[in-house]
Amino acid sequence: MSMREHLAAAIIMLLTLPAAAQGPKLGQPVAPEDAAAWDISVGPDGIGLPAGRGTAKEGEAVFAANCQACHSEKGVGGPNDALVGGMGSLAPGKAPVKTVGSYWPYATTLFDYVRRAMPFQQTKSLTSDEIYAVSAYILNLNGIIAADDVLDAQTLPKVKMPNRDGFVPFPRNPK
Repeated sequence: MSMREHLAAAIIMLLTLPAAAQGPKLGQPVAPEDAAAWDISVGPDGIGLPAGRGTAKEGEAVFAANCQACHSEKGVGGPNDALVGGMGSLAPGKAPVKTVGSYWPYATTLFDYVRRAMPFQQTKSLTSDEIYAVSAYILNLNGIIAADDVLDAQTLPKVKMPNRDGFVPFPRNPK
């Protein structure tokens, strides 16, 4: 290292010392309302689903406005992962195409993922009705539900995904 590089490293260390001395402030109390904004997990059984409802017909407009730029008009061919297609591609000897319709085991996972991570540029910006509707649209594009089927907290967990039985259960706390 040259003298100039040593001097630059020393200056950086001196500038960051006060912040390092304070520590990362771990263990600070979190207000219940702050934690509630992140307490949005939805399990395969539907526990955690909010009130709301939506159909594929309603979801088409939500998809066009919030998802189409990344996933294309019908959920395939966009710059990001395909959401539609791949049916039958998980069979032995075939090249697997992992989409919502061909791979995901639970429809509630789709709702949960969209709720917390989409749209990419504005995560957590969709209403519950919009999430149910866009989930219905994606499931309809995959041929899993009809365009008029209503998704809500009662019906979404009952949707039987084509690959539901394609996973080996892994108990988190085996006894």
